[in-house]
Amino acid sequence: MSTLFENQAPHPLADRLRPRRLGDIVGQDHLLGPEGPIGRMVASKRLASMILWGPPGCGKTTIARLLAEGTDLAFEPLSAVFSGVADLRKVFDAAKKRRAMGQGTLLFVDEIHRFNRAQQDAFLPYVEDGSVIHDGATTENPSFELNSALLSRLRVFVLQPLAPEAIRAIVERALAKLAAESGKPAPPLSEAALELLVRHADGDARRALNATEALLDHVLRDRKRAAGAEVSVETVAAVLERRLAQYDKAGEHHFNLISALHKAVRGSDVEGALYWLARMIDGGEDVLYLARRVVRMAVEDIGLADPRALSIALAAKDAYHFLGSPEGDLAIAEAVIYLAAAPKSNKVYSAWNEAQQAARDHPAEPVPLHIRNAPTALMKGLGYGAGYRYDHAEESAHAAGQEYLPEPLRGARWYEPTDAGYEKTLAERLAWLAQRKSEK
Repeated sequence: MSTLFENQAPHPLADRLRPRRLGDIVGQDHLLGPEGPIGRMVASKRLASMILWGPPGCGKTTIARLLAEGTDLAFEPLSAVFSGVADLRKVFDAAKKRRAMGQGTLLFVDEIHRFNRAQQDAFLPYVEDGSVIHDGATTENPSFELNSALLSRLRVFVLQPLAPEAIRAIVERALAKLAAESGKPAPPLSEAALELLVRHADGDARRALNATEALLDHVLRDRKRAAGAEVSVETVAAVLERRLAQYDKAGEHHFNLISALHKAVRGSDVEGALYWLARMIDGGEDVLYLARRVVRMAVEDIGLADPRALSIALAAKDAYHFLGSPEGDLAIAEAVIYLAAAPKSNKVYSAWNEAQQAARDHPAEPVPLHIRNAPTALMKGLGYGAGYRYDHAEESAHAAGQEYLPEPLRGARWYEPTDAGYEKTLAERLAWLAQRKSEK
């Protein structure tokens, strides 16, 4: 419950503009609309325990507060950053007492992924028996961060980053609010200035509101500015701090972005590959990790279609190691461009997988006698090396026509080159060798 003095204290714009009804929340109609799963729960006043998973500033905390009000539940908010098991016990004890009096409790845990496994286990009996309706919020993938026992008792709802039109509506609402509070008319923004504010937000309503508040404060304090003058894009750019990349080197962003980079290279999209590479480097990724992944791309997705790809990837790794950032970043970018533009083949990758599987399926096949080594008279007497033909002594080297696989695997064909790049030459060479072998 807020006090008189608390109400007089300054509040951030994001708090002053917080929606008062679920219908006022923008951008999450797929969950909150009349046909959305949360909307239907509120209409029936029967909430299920849930996890709200989404990026910062998409409305997770606001939704939790309004759910409690919309269903007459007591609201107990906790932050996993500042709370522990002792705090949970107090909430659970109070919830039991309320339940005995006929009232339910909505326990909202912000940043729930910060609770360890033991702390998460503390929820289980109370969620199971309905003592609390659990509403957790997280920016991290629940599949990775929540234990399976708790996750099986919760419904996961995915909130989306706010679309540009939703951010634009929030900015316009904020300008009107700030103008009313200051008693001065809101300065008009050029279309380019408004677009920059929206783009800066990256789908985060809180970031949009903070930026709008900073912008208006700057404009209203500028005594040289003519009344009613349009706010330019240059003014907005001067006020906005540099956007920090949404990136977590140990979380889902890391895996999503490296996947995007790898797939863009595989798909021969130079611009896409450069964009995701830049996103990861800008987010603080270890560039040597990226260099290792680029080497992997060279052998997995290009292979012998362009044997130079591996050399270029390794050279880029060495150049980065020698130069460091930011100069060495360009070497990685060069390799990524080369790999994206190169002919593609995964036939080496496929052949290696099939050969490994054959080795697992036939782990004890004896080496054929004619290709065994025979360093002693006894071994020669047992037939080791008997009948081996030295390829270099043949009329055409490497075409003696002998078998080199164990009997059960003879005739296997794992490497089937494509007609892309250098593999076309290899395919012709292998076809010629096969013909010579059949003739022998």
